[in-house]
Amino acid sequence: MTNDKCRELTVAKTVDMLLSQPDWLILCHHYPDGDTLGSAFALCRALQATGRAARVLCADNIPDKYAYFTAEVSADEVSGEHICAVDVADPKLLGKALEETYADRIDLCVDHHVSNLHYARHLLLKDYAATAMLVLEIIREMNVALDPVMAEALYTGIATDSGCFKYGNTTALTHRMAAELMDVGIRYETINREMFDIKSRARMELERMALSGIRFACNDRVALMPVTRAMIEQTNATEGDMEGLSPLPRQIEGVWIGVLLRERIAGGYKVSLRSDNRANVSAIAQKMGGGGHVAAAGCSLNLSLEDACERVLEAIRETVPEIERV
Repeated sequence: MTNDKCRELTVAKTVDMLLSQPDWLILCHHYPDGDTLGSAFALCRALQATGRAARVLCADNIPDKYAYFTAEVSADEVSGEHICAVDVADPKLLGKALEETYADRIDLCVDHHVSNLHYARHLLLKDYAATAMLVLEIIREMNVALDPVMAEALYTGIATDSGCFKYGNTTALTHRMAAELMDVGIRYETINREMFDIKSRARMELERMALSGIRFACNDRVALMPVTRAMIEQTNATEGDMEGLSPLPRQIEGVWIGVLLRERIAGGYKVSLRSDNRANVSAIAQKMGGGGHVAAAGCSLNLSLEDACERVLEAIRETVPEIERV
């Protein structure tokens, strides 16, 4: 779903638009992660600081581990006439219920995915490591003072989408913005430990099962890791336990492309692709109706596991033919 009339905005024009309305409904993508949540809740709190009413809406339950900022932001009553999506490159990523209700009504999208479909009426897009970096620029332009809640939300978004500053999308600007947030007095050490080090027993068991089922292809340059509903139910894993699984198959020595295939409750698979920059996984995902970044992308496939694996491999071979000649 694209909007030929989508107008791209500067940060200043985005702020003018946000401040021109009395209230905003802010939408996250489903399977929420640190960036969509951190961006949404920081923007919500900043708008409230200017006297606007705002609330965040997500199709899925928000994992408890983000409560240190999500629980600190109130949910105002809003008209639902003014809608902003954050970190949502495609309205399908809102989840079925929100997509059906809001997809053609979104006034503004704030995003860092170059594959954004330009579905909203207005778009603020920069190829940053995280959407949270854009929201920080918005808050600066609003002349709203950063408080610890906003800063911790934004730091969470930047840290998680940059892989704790390890991924190739990390730049000097990424570090400078993180430092700016640290200067507010955030608990960055606690956040990093919670986001990257602490795992529940259910997550450890799910990880063990998933790793044992990895499949290799294309001269072992591709590793596919299925996570089935049976695995999730057997381990009692929660939505929060699922976050951070995507990079695991890519961590295997010699692998160019790691693929996580997560079975959805409604059937089919959510596919997450990661690369070491020797392959453009955004181009691969686009062949399957998805998108993302060069090193991190995804799509959804309404197929059986075997057919989904074959479709992914077909897209990889079409996009990176040299992967079988190495």
